[in-house]
Amino acid sequence: MKPALLSFRQVCFGYDQSALPILESLDFSLEEGRITAILGPNGAGKTTLLYLALGWLKAWQGEIRLSGKPIGSFGRRALGQQIALIPQSEHLPFEYTVLEYVLLGRAPYLPPLGMPEPADEMIAYEALEKAGIADLYNHSIMEISGGERQLVLLARALAQQPRLLLLDEPTAHLDLSNKFRLMRLIQELQQSGTSILLTTHEPEIALAISETTILMEKRGVLISGPTSEITTEENLSRIYHVPLRIISVEGRKQVIWI
Repeated sequence: MKPALLSFRQVCFGYDQSALPILESLDFSLEEGRITAILGPNGAGKTTLLYLALGWLKAWQGEIRLSGKPIGSFGRRALGQQIALIPQSEHLPFEYTVLEYVLLGRAPYLPPLGMPEPADEMIAYEALEKAGIADLYNHSIMEISGGERQLVLLARALAQQPRLLLLDEPTAHLDLSNKFRLMRLIQELQQSGTSILLTTHEPEIALAISETTILMEKRGVLISGPTSEITTEENLSRIYHVPLRIISVEGRKQVIWI
């Protein structure tokens, strides 16, 4: 049987050993080639889960595996060729051009102190085209809008050519046009073989594009499974502590509060 692409087994983690853990008994598997949404309120530990998957944080207890191997067995370069993250935002210490910044995604493939080659520049430019912002390639990243900067983060992640793409609240800073573009691109990436794991506090995002959803509440997972089966009014009302109703508008499910 083929191992899960990413698996958490009874993972426990907190930032302060003297306090209660943020995540407790976290247990789920991510199948390869799927779009999986982690859905839950702010403060449920969704971003922390992504950082654990990246190996940036070390679990207090339990085990995290990538393709059947402990996450700690991967070196930084090897892990960078497997997983890419699109954060909610990122501090930019230098005034890169958009293309220079996207080229940072090629770092896991370069030798120490190595410079990008023409092939790397082509991959970076193609990533900009996929994100729909190739016309910005020579602009300063400091001078573009917040929504455009979010798409630049996406292009940098695409330049890594990862097997697994992690997105942390990817629609948080996007207008409707760019949100639609991003959702379409995520679906295209899945069709080309990239696995997607995204966090969101918007149930409509999970309902629109994910095949599998992980519902999180404080300190852990409430339930995980097929999106259509577990994203119910009862479960959503429980994790958000608000009475909610799911309605259908022109074939698309929407969530409203009562």
